[in-house]
Amino acid sequence: MTVTVTPFDLLPDALVDRVAAGALDATSADGVAPLSEAFELALPRPGTHYVAADGDDLAGYAAVAEDGSVELFVHPDRRAKGVGARLLERVLQERPDARPWAHGDLPAARALASRLGLQVVRELLVLSRDVREGDETDPGLPDGVRHRTFVPGTDETALLEANAAAFVHHPEQGALDRAGLDERMAQPWFDPEGVILLEDDDPSRLVGFHWTKIDPPGGDVGEVYVVGVHPDCQGRGLAGPLTGLGLAHLARRGVREVELYVEGDNTPALATYERAGFTRKALHVMYSHEVHPSVQG
Repeated sequence: MTVTVTPFDLLPDALVDRVAAGALDATSADGVAPLSEAFELALPRPGTHYVAADGDDLAGYAAVAEDGSVELFVHPDRRAKGVGARLLERVLQERPDARPWAHGDLPAARALASRLGLQVVRELLVLSRDVREGDETDPGLPDGVRHRTFVPGTDETALLEANAAAFVHHPEQGALDRAGLDERMAQPWFDPEGVILLEDDDPSRLVGFHWTKIDPPGGDVGEVYVVGVHPDCQGRGLAGPLTGLGLAHLARRGVREVELYVEGDNTPALATYERAGFTRKALHVMYSHEVHPSVQG
């Protein structure tokens, strides 16, 4: 097998389709998707892309985001042949501060990281729990706080401002802008009734929000996509009821399981989700050379 690694500033349409299909093949083989939502959405956009090919066949793919995070996969038919090492070595040669993700923390990824002298700098936990009887009932809220659903064309600015305030220190979520919001609202899974907003008597900002997701639409697994409480409103006992409002919406939509992603060092959020019955399902880890400190969520 002769593998070539070719960089692209923009993937041709045909390669976008082949990479997306290859990522699905990797998901089927591993039980975990190699590309996160942000990297999937970025496939057709200008950026830093690398395609590993064996003749005319796709052998693997890697991409580097502006912040240095990396996601990559090797096609299941081309594994154990050094393709992953070729891709990652090329990335690190051109971007020594790159931070590759290993979704699912799979043994092959750990072995490759060790071989290249990479160390874990971030952990992202996947938590899950089954839907239970009673989940479909909305929980009560503290006095003076009310909830409603998102109204497209009206609530975008308020949602973005609340998100920016709640995730000011988060490396990905805090960077969400109007273009990113519009992109997600255009996805088949977007449901405005699944975006729950909290308000009080202060019209200048949202108290908080819970954005849920069911992908594919009509599927039996729902997601606590994003939960945020405005910093000015923390300490009012809102996290638990806000989580419960999203669970109630998902339960009424008929899902059987709810999952979520949370930073491994986010102790308050982990405590909230533990109280709601969530347990660990999977782990994603980010690696790096010792060129910068750990990323804080």
